[in-house]
Amino acid sequence: MKKQSILALFLALGGMQQVIAAEQTVPAKNNFTVPADETLKAKLPADILQRGYIVAGTNPNTPPTTFYQEDNKTLAGREIDIMSAVAERLGVQVQWHDTGGFDNIIPGLKSGRYDVALSNINATQKRLEQVDFVSYYDASRLGVISRKDASIPEFTELTQVCGKEIGAGAGTTQINRLNEASKACESQGKPPIKVAVFPDRPAGVQAVVSGRVPMFFGPYEGLTWQVKTVKPLTMSGQISVNDAPVSIAFPKDSQLEEAVQAALNSLIKDGTYQKILDHWSIGFGAVKESKRNQDIF
Repeated sequence: MKKQSILALFLALGGMQQVIAAEQTVPAKNNFTVPADETLKAKLPADILQRGYIVAGTNPNTPPTTFYQEDNKTLAGREIDIMSAVAERLGVQVQWHDTGGFDNIIPGLKSGRYDVALSNINATQKRLEQVDFVSYYDASRLGVISRKDASIPEFTELTQVCGKEIGAGAGTTQINRLNEASKACESQGKPPIKVAVFPDRPAGVQAVVSGRVPMFFGPYEGLTWQVKTVKPLTMSGQISVNDAPVSIAFPKDSQLEEAVQAALNSLIKDGTYQKILDHWSIGFGAVKESKRNQDIF
């Protein structure tokens, strides 16, 4: 493979995201502009009103969620557009930080390092013990990718691939789902699934491309993007789940939650929210209403 082709593939996978140091404030490209609502702005906590911005943490992965553009320093994606539109509706800005890993998100929120975090985070009851949530995307569709030349038959249940090795990102709900499916395989007298844990989605996708692991399990929208841009890949598995929506995460009992939820519902009502999702070709995951904490479940 030519040097230029290797670089293009690396960029498509988001593999150069580590060029930007974790915790550094990073620039972001916002594709939408929305007017402020003074009534909603009044819901903001006094400290955020005074400083004029919300500190947001994210773990860049691959399009269309959050990723580094080809300059390797500017963030873009669904999370960027959603949170930027929310902030604009509230009359403030967003200061973005790279968390340096998905596992760093909840500790960063608990320590007060971030006001919010957006990184394809599923709301779960276990996570709700540590952080709060405001929902914004239907996460009921997951995918499993493989190399085309592996000729893996299409499947819709993880128990259809007992005995195979499947990767997933560290700290994600996909790891738990693979472990549960592996136990189900054993209870049926079949060999367990070998679960390979990767630091992030780009690393897992690269492992599939290189042949190091046969499959990688993750969010359908992100893996669909990879299949479209990385020629060796195909979507072998489409898994329907009954998960709670992807949500914005907050420190427990954050005074910012009400304002963000109100702004999201305002964006849903005026059509901006749907336009953002359609821009990233993931309009199928739109929610009709943003909910908070226990109301999500």
